[in-house]
Amino acid sequence: MTYLDQLYPWCIIKPLPNLQRCIVARFRRRNEAEAHLQVIRRLLPHITYIIIFDPTPEREESLDDCSVPEPYEGNSSIFPDTLTSMPDKKTVDAP
Repeated sequence: MTYLDQLYPWCIIKPLPNLQRCIVARFRRRNEAEAHLQVIRRLLPHITYIIIFDPTPEREESLDDCSVPEPYEGNSSIFPDTLTSMPDKKTVDAP
């Protein structure tokens, strides 16, 4: 476990069946986790989320079972046309 992993011990989790859990987000301070949890509960009131203190983060491979969206990495899978239809800076004529 690296030092960077130890900096974010507060987690918002989504409880799963068979005592498993899905980590939704990690935070450095509890008040940041509580504020984020309030927003999540407003957006998704029918799903249960819990704040826990987890000093030993799980490996990234175990998060594959969760239905948490992946971070944006530059490609648009929702709107694939947007990247190809946008002109390059070189092809646009400046006035």
